Amino acid sequence: MQRQIITLPQTGYVRLHLLVGEAKSGTPGVLPFSASTLWRRVRAGTFPAPIKLSDRVTAWKAEDVREWLDSQNHAA
Repeated sequence: MQRQIITLPQTGYVRLHLLVGEAKSGTPGVLPFSASTLWRRVRAGTFPAPIKLSDRVTAWKAEDVREWLDSQNHAA
């Protein structure tokens, strides 16, 4: 089985499954942590806050996530 590489779009919105992956399908995410850790970081203010697009749809701005990833790479 070939491993799928997930890329983050330059602009727009990204949903949770793209960020942390989907265990059921084995699809990896772009972040190296789980959904629980993502929400913990959002609450702590160490990850960008999501935007509520509708009652049942929450997403993150791709630009905010890219900026956060860049800041993590520079801090290491």
